[in-house]
Amino acid sequence: MTFDETTIPESTIKNWQRIVDLIAKLADVPASLVMRTHAPHHSVFVASRTENNPYDVGLQFELNEKLYCYGVLRDGELVVEDANCDPTWEDNDDMEHGMSFYVGYPLHWPDGAIFGTICMLDKRRNRKALMFRAGLQEFARVIEADLKLTVEVNTRIRLEQKLQATLDQLEERVTERTTELEEANTALRVLLINVEKARDEYDANIRRQIRGLISPILNKLRVRLKGNGAVKPYFDLLEDSLKSMTAEMSDQLTTFFEELTPSEKDIAMLIMSGQTTKDIARILAREPSTIEFHRNNIRKKLGLNKSGQNLRSKLLSIQ
Repeated sequence: MTFDETTIPESTIKNWQRIVDLIAKLADVPASLVMRTHAPHHSVFVASRTENNPYDVGLQFELNEKLYCYGVLRDGELVVEDANCDPTWEDNDDMEHGMSFYVGYPLHWPDGAIFGTICMLDKRRNRKALMFRAGLQEFARVIEADLKLTVEVNTRIRLEQKLQATLDQLEERVTERTTELEEANTALRVLLINVEKARDEYDANIRRQIRGLISPILNKLRVRLKGNGAVKPYFDLLEDSLKSMTAEMSDQLTTFFEELTPSEKDIAMLIMSGQTTKDIARILAREPSTIEFHRNNIRKKLGLNKSGQNLRSKLLSIQ
């Protein structure tokens, strides 16, 4: 956005109106103007509300060598005491209104670009206005300070708008991402439910097959092994293991068994089935001291190493 496209606030224009009215009063001139330049045109932007001011706001001129303001923009200052006596200006465009006296200074944007001019005009040589030239220059500085402030405000507004637009985009992206995550979480929950359901169905199917296919065979095998003391403990262990597979083992017990070594798992299962240390040593062909070692490890993992609680009771209580 260029400075020429900058909108001057109404409040600022009202301040400028008071300035040109004051200039006209202090310098005793019929016309005090703030002119705005949009090359190749130069137009009245603010005009003093004096009785004999022939310039209306919006009146437009084309920049040329016969325009007072052209001399201001070219030279940086222009003082014409009587154009009737000055060959350079005797036929200038403002002589149409009889304005033979002129004093003007340029007005700049903060970057030095031309905004326009501030000037005072009269139909006579005006000594009071000539003495007020320094005052006109000071008012020019006031207007340039307003232009600087206007640019800063507009810049800040544009930055805030840009920042807001960026924040809106980020908020929209966050909303979209949140929606995507919610959808993904929903899909994941559905998947987990389906996986859990499939696992339960699979486990139930395994239990049905064990009960329907393997249990009858075990029953027949039990009859044939009756009286075989050497094989019976292994058979009992096998049967108990199959029973534990078909039973709904609690999550707590399952989690605990995951912490045990393979030997500790076998011993824990035998303890739960009611076997003594000697029985377990005979079944597993281990020394009783070895069984006691593993029993102590199991007790430690259950927090019973300093407790007199029965190990089998504890194991059964967490099923």
